[in-house]
Amino acid sequence: MTAVDWTAITPGPHDIRLIVADMDGTLLDGDSRIPDGFWPLLGELQARGVEFVPASGRQLATLQTMFSHEQAAGVSSFVAENGNVVMADGDIVDVHGVGWDLTRDVIDMVDQAVASGRHDIGLVVCGLKTAYIQRADKPFVDECSKYYQALRIVDDLHDVLGTPGETVLKLAIFDFGAAEPMADELLSDIARTWAVVVSGAHWVDIMDPATNKRQGVVALQRSLGVTPAQTAVFGDYLNDLEMFDAGEWSFAMANAHPDLKQAAHYVAPANTEHGVLTVVRRLLGIGGSQAAQATQTEQTAQTVR
Repeated sequence: MTAVDWTAITPGPHDIRLIVADMDGTLLDGDSRIPDGFWPLLGELQARGVEFVPASGRQLATLQTMFSHEQAAGVSSFVAENGNVVMADGDIVDVHGVGWDLTRDVIDMVDQAVASGRHDIGLVVCGLKTAYIQRADKPFVDECSKYYQALRIVDDLHDVLGTPGETVLKLAIFDFGAAEPMADELLSDIARTWAVVVSGAHWVDIMDPATNKRQGVVALQRSLGVTPAQTAVFGDYLNDLEMFDAGEWSFAMANAHPDLKQAAHYVAPANTEHGVLTVVRRLLGIGGSQAAQATQTEQTAQTVR
């Protein structure tokens, strides 16, 4: 399938009740910020009974912090940790994880790879309560802090094994080089049993093979009583691929990985052009002075930055 440009869509309103958007490279701008124009648009969505849901590899606590804006009171549903945690209307409705045995094996593998000097990588053990890291240099901690609001540095990740009441949702590896070649070299054996997902240029997630963002969106649709025909999804990278099967309105960003453009029905403008906002306005027939004012505000902000 070849995606067509978003401008081919007849201006709405269309019968859409759920909008699901990835964060990095999709909703977020070039500075990894939620565009200012999103907040008034969110109010329009809520007034029309449309649920907006962030879907990300980021931690649930991180997403909740990002959407703690005073105008975001209606954002209470999230697909976090690439689908391993799903919250609907403030309640966690779905949790998936990996076992302690896999966690131990990956800790050992990363330790050996770092000791050999072959890869400049670090591991994040992503727990339901908090994320754990062993590597403590500032560049690595800074990268992790972008995505994990609840983050704990430990002397040895082996000490985390078997923590009472904790669930390991996924294992995330950050590579200061390119993630895909590293994954091909180090994780090919693990990939026979577990899902190895390249979630960004520098990130790889190891997860339950039955879990992805699609599974998270389906759980939300079931909880909220929404159909795929009433669902629009937006994404830019490989961890968004399965999610496109959950919504009949599927959009790959102009900056998306080529595989997503093959899977999506439409191509949206790039995240740096606030493509999600532009397309949502068209889908729901939102226009007039408020939308124009929001767009102008965004353009002015970009020139100042």
